[in-house]
Parts: sequence; C-alpha cells; structure tokens
Amino acid sequence: MSALWTAAEAVAATGGRTTRDWQATGVSIDTRTLQPGDLFVALKDQRDAHDFVAQALAQGAAAALVSRVPDGVGADAPLLIVDDVLPALVAMGRHARARTTAKVIAVTGSVGKTSAKEMLRTLLTPQGRTHAAEASYNNHWGVPLTLARMPADADFAIVEIGMNHPGEIAPLSAMAAPDVGFITTIAAAHLEAFDDLDGIAREKAAIFSGMAPGGAAIVNLDLPQTPILTAAAERAGLRVIGFGADPAAMFRLASARPAAGTTVVQAHHGDEALLFKVMTGGQHFAMNALGAIAAAEAVGADLGRLTGDIGRWHPPQGRGTRETIVLDPAEPHRSIELIDDAFNANPASMAAALEVLADSTPTDNTGRIARGRRIAILGDMLELGPDAGAMHLALGDLDSLRQIDVIHAVGPLMKPLFNSLPEHMRGRWVESASDLASRARDLVDAGDIVLVKGSKSIKVSLVVDAIRKLGHRTPDTGRVPDDNDGPGARKGT
Repeated sequence: MSALWTAAEAVAATGGRTTRDWQATGVSIDTRTLQPGDLFVALKDQRDAHDFVAQALAQGAAAALVSRVPDGVGADAPLLIVDDVLPALVAMGRHARARTTAKVIAVTGSVGKTSAKEMLRTLLTPQGRTHAAEASYNNHWGVPLTLARMPADADFAIVEIGMNHPGEIAPLSAMAAPDVGFITTIAAAHLEAFDDLDGIAREKAAIFSGMAPGGAAIVNLDLPQTPILTAAAERAGLRVIGFGADPAAMFRLASARPAAGTTVVQAHHGDEALLFKVMTGGQHFAMNALGAIAAAEAVGADLGRLTGDIGRWHPPQGRGTRETIVLDPAEPHRSIELIDDAFNANPASMAAALEVLADSTPTDNTGRIARGRRIAILGDMLELGPDAGAMHLALGDLDSLRQIDVIHAVGPLMKPLFNSLPEHMRGRWVESASDLASRARDLVDAGDIVLVKGSKSIKVSLVVDAIRKLGHRTPDTGRVPDDNDGPGARKGT
C-alpha cells in the first residue's frame, strides 16, 4: 500500500519535528480500530490519548503525532512532536485538501447529513475513487481527520459538517474548501443554542462561505428558510441548484410512493424524467436521495448511472434501518419487523419516522395477539430549547401518530405526550430506556412492526438491542460502520 503520509510531508504540514523517518498508510485516533501502518493521533478529550501511544506503537502504528514524549515511549520511537495535537491535525487536513484534485462535496443540514453522505458514497464510488468518513465525523476534530485520511489521488471526497453552536460551520467549510455545498434541510435541532430556525439556517448557510465563486450550492427549495440559504449562496458567487417539489427546482420531485419497504421516486431534471427507487420507506429519504443525485451530478457524475446506483444505498445503522427478527427459526413467519432509528431525534425526523411506520402493514394471525400492530417506542428529543415541551406535545397532532396502535415512551419530555394519548394507545412510560429494555418480551409480538426512535443520549438503542435478542436477526438492509469510539464522540447536527 502506498504511503498516505511521509514524515517529511507531515513535518511540512504541521511545522513539527520528527524523531526519525517513517511512512504512514492511514490515520487513527483510537487504538481499538488502529491498523498497522497508521499514524496515531494523540488527541485530548475525555482522556488524553498520549496514554495510549505506547500501545499504538506496539500494535504496529507507523508513528504517533504527540505534543510530548509519552511515558513508556523510548526516545528512538517514531514520533511527530508538535506544540498542540489538534491544531496539527487541522494543519494536516488543510495540507491534504491542498494536495488533491478531488472534487469535494460538503454536506450539512439539521437532518439527514450522514444518510446523504452515504448516498453520495454509493453514487460516486462507481464513477471514481471516492473518499468519505467511516462514521459521523463532522465536528472540530472529525472534519480534519476526514481530510487527513484523504488519498491524494482521490477523484471525489464527501465531508460531513455539523454544529452544536453558532460559528462552528464556517471554519470547517474553509478547511474543506468544497466545490459543492449540500444542505439537506433545516429543522428544529440544537434550538437551545439559537433563537429560531432562521438562526439555524444562517449557521447552516455558512457552509457556502468556504467555497470559491462558481461552485454549486445544493439547496432544498421547499423550506420556509430557503431564501436565507439561497441569499447566502448568491453572496458567495455560487450556482444555486434547487431540489424539492417546488416548480422552480432544477431537480424537481413529482412523487415519492412507498412500495413494500421501498420508496419509488418520480422526479424531473429540467425536461428529463427521472425514475429511481430508494431501498427504504419515507419521503424524507427520497428527498435526500434527490439532493444527493443533484450534488453528484454537480461534480460531473453521469446522471443516468446515478439514478440506477441510488438503489444500492441502504440506511446507516440506527437511522431507519429495517430488519426482521425471527422469533422461532422453525416458524420463520413468526417474526417482528424492527425499524431502528435510535441514533438521533428532532421534531422533523420524528414526524418522518412516524409516517414511515404509519405506512407499514403489520401481519395478522401470527402471534399470541391475533392482530399485528404498529408500535412506536419514542424517547425524548433533546437540545430543543425552551419550547421542547410544546414540541413533544405537538407530535400528538400528527395524522401518522393517530395510526399507531401502541406507543411506549421514554424520558420526562415524552411523559406529557404519553399522558395525552387515548388510553387504548398507551403502552408504558418509563424514566429510563433500560427499564423498557428489560421488558422487551412483553412489548412486542409476532406480526408487529416496531419503530424505536429517540435522541442518542436517551439510549433507546438499549431497547433495539433487547428486541434483537428476542430472536434471530435478519437484516433487510446493508450496514455502514458507525464507530463512535474516538475522543469527542459528541457529533454536530
């Protein structure tokens, strides 16, 4: 394998000094996923990764990026010594971006960033060497890490950019210097750090600030905040490529029809009709796919191949993945369909997930309860600011929620919604997801379709795991690794 970084190039990028010559074929921040030949980056977060440098070198790391010689590491060890590790990683990311001719797409949005990133990986890989982060590496260390891992000869790169507070996106965009900026949507997420959705839109639009004039801005035209996004793109001298149902959209959605766990999409690119299938239910996924196709086409990908290849994409784990849990291998019809959407939640994504569940058809006469049910297990939506209580209660006004048979709820914010439900819809309310996970066998039955959704820190993923353990898991979709082992695991939205 050819070198990704030589000692000389890393010194030139960071201004540091190296103890000896080395070559690295990758970049790692975690000894648990480190591969022989990686440069180990000793970031400081909840723990100081300098404590793991000796272990990393013993596992075959080519060298370690450090700010001091760690305890237990010899003076002759391969080290790149800098004043501060994180700024050095940022410098490596900038250097990696400067040395490549790859077309770079930066993706942000309140909902759907990681799904859009993986859609773009699926779309672009058949048309050139494509680089993207393995997980949701979208924050102050995730973006430079993604760039530092980018091969110099990549044809395409996809960089996910998130935020938790104002002012975070612009420096990350400047670092990535994207050719295309793609904003999936604007929705209520991290509202505690912003006055309103317009404030979120202005922060998301900062992705355009790092782009050179003439680049392409991929913008959802169906949003109340669309004028904020398009104005920012125009100020940056970018071409605005709209997607959505709006008649002015260059990539215009005509219909998105659920069909047997998939979504059949009809759209138009100018006068050209587009027909493609997304391998999961939900109009939100169809809209993301349309935006991803627009972004891929903007970097020169062949549109005819894109509409075919989008059918190869599947949701990443925890973001709407569907799978069948067979309760008895001797009777495979005795099964549960599980929709794992436990990675994150806000009002927009919750509404989309409930719509998917409402459009699903349970199976009757297979379990101890004769009628198959639509069951929703809903955890608190966090970081919504002072109106969080009202936003949870507003879920009760959704038409899709009224089509759910049973709702179980986790967390204090979900309790008022739970109490407002008709008695026949109320399952159990619990303070902690572990309480519900311990009762998983009593919550579901063969023939049921079960949605599990909530903010990540509410840990409704425990309920997902408990349901999986009831039987034999048969994934209906592919998987993308979702490694959150590195320092600073809290991701931006």
